[in-house]
Amino acid sequence: MSSRHTLPTDSQRARPPGAWAAVARWFDSQAGAEGPAAGMAPGDVPAAGLSDADRIDWARAVPFVLLHLGCFAVLWVGVSPVAVAVALLMYALRMFALTGFYHRYFSHRTFRTSRAAQFVFAVLGASCAQRGPLWWAAHHRHHHRHADTERDLHAPSRVGFWRSHMGWFLTSRAFATDLKRVPDLRGYAELRWLDRYDVAVPAALGALLYGLGALLARVAPQLGTDGPQMLVWGFFISTVVLFHATVTINSLAHRYGRRRYDTRDDSRNNAWLALLTFGEGWHNNHHFYPGSARQGFRAHEIDITWYGLRLLAACGLIWDLKPVPAWVLAKAKE
Repeated sequence: MSSRHTLPTDSQRARPPGAWAAVARWFDSQAGAEGPAAGMAPGDVPAAGLSDADRIDWARAVPFVLLHLGCFAVLWVGVSPVAVAVALLMYALRMFALTGFYHRYFSHRTFRTSRAAQFVFAVLGASCAQRGPLWWAAHHRHHHRHADTERDLHAPSRVGFWRSHMGWFLTSRAFATDLKRVPDLRGYAELRWLDRYDVAVPAALGALLYGLGALLARVAPQLGTDGPQMLVWGFFISTVVLFHATVTINSLAHRYGRRRYDTRDDSRNNAWLALLTFGEGWHNNHHFYPGSARQGFRAHEIDITWYGLRLLAACGLIWDLKPVPAWVLAKAKE
């Protein structure tokens, strides 16, 4: 593993990018910057009030807007059972990649794996169009350190529902990858590439889904699908639903649910969100003890990601899953 890297200087993070730089960063997140990250890192300035770096960067946000608009193409492409099945499969596979690897592995290092498996699941996570693995891990670690304080970019009690749900994601401050937060990951060249060119994997997935639909239209026309329909359902609709399901943990799991543990933040356990996000809704559990690969601490708390990780461990693809310590269970209020 190479350890060669360069952290951005203060001058490189001094202000949000101009419109042309923002457009260039649709394709290369480092375009126009000498260092590996541009814009302002989350911890540079307390987010009390709205500085320029905390306002939505609409030029940079265009791809996000287009992703949502693409869903409306369903009015023209129609629907078929196979297209819906592929959309559900893409949701499930990528939700597991986000929760199991972007979150529990890259952000919290709750188990170990090989470099090859790390890369494969990083690619699957990158296909979710929620930026690269270094960006995701850096922001999540920042969130845990400053949860529900003025430095938390998506604290609903401070910034409201819509900003905690997705507004924060579109600001110049949030676009930056703070490499200081991920010293254990930034030495991997392949992860840095995925982080820098974070549009590459989603674009490739869209092309593959279009190709699959076109192939099925040719060899199995009775299925009633084609390239445009498979692209809309398998990529646009699945990706948008996946995004909004993921960020409910920011906007809803810090407001609605039960608090088993007394934590310094407003995290809640919410069974409905846990089902939607494959176990992430046991959020108060997680904030009390983020070091476990399991977030549903009790047998009745459904944690689909945990079950999937156990399966991967049984296959020898991952190992050393960190359990929930007995002292953590003993601290529970109920």
